Amino acid sequence: MAEDHGQISGSFNRRDELKSTGAVLAGMAPPTGAQARQTASSAKPEQPIGHRLQGVQHFGLTVQNMERAFTFYTEVLGGTEVMRDGDFQGERIHNTLLTGQEIEARARGINPRAMGIPDLRSGAQRLDVRFIQFDNVVIELLQYRDADQPMGGPRAFAEPLDHMSPAFPRMMHICFHIRDDVDFNQFIADLEAESARRGMTHVRANRIVTVTSEAERSAAPLDANSNPITEGKSDGWRLIYCTGSEGEQLEFVQALGPVKQTFDDAFETRRKMVAASR
Repeated sequence: MAEDHGQISGSFNRRDELKSTGAVLAGMAPPTGAQARQTASSAKPEQPIGHRLQGVQHFGLTVQNMERAFTFYTEVLGGTEVMRDGDFQGERIHNTLLTGQEIEARARGINPRAMGIPDLRSGAQRLDVRFIQFDNVVIELLQYRDADQPMGGPRAFAEPLDHMSPAFPRMMHICFHIRDDVDFNQFIADLEAESARRGMTHVRANRIVTVTSEAERSAAPLDANSNPITEGKSDGWRLIYCTGSEGEQLEFVQALGPVKQTFDDAFETRRKMVAASR
């Protein structure tokens, strides 16, 4: 695809901007100078920032192998595809996504490519995306690839991170909520088995007992697959951390008993607050 997706997006944004000023509908230029300041001073005060939000739209995950990740999040974890797009390239989209990283690389005297910063500007690399819907959240899969690689292929532009400790600042994880009536420990066992059957060897959950090798992890008892919390404010919370098909950090949780009520009450309070502010 030769066109600059960012340029297309920019034209839509400019059209919307003109409509908002009334220039398109009224054939008039937007107010400037003293007239603009007078209009702004008489306008209705903006709502607080939080009141202008509408929940979480999606979590993004950059992947090494798009098809493998897509299979994991749809066929293994049960999400459904929303849409896919790709071959994004050009100056506008490059600047939109990568300006900060390029400035940092140049300030450090390092070639941006050596830091894993793709060149969307020239089209040497491209960006593809797929959106996957779960019951209450959308996950976006992103793959940066060289221009000569096919969309959805197994080769990404940059090498994956080797270390994925959840203690790293800037680290992110995706948390999946398991239904109340599901056997958590069996779910983890089945998840690992199904993923292994598909050759997804990175999908491995932690254990609540100490293990020092993959053999010990596999041999751990079933009830070591999750950590039930039975005291304090988190009473009823059950969790375990796990790596996904790309080595990404995942969390699986159940919320039962007192902690379930805490979350339900918070959701209802939030719903009423949002309704009252509109």
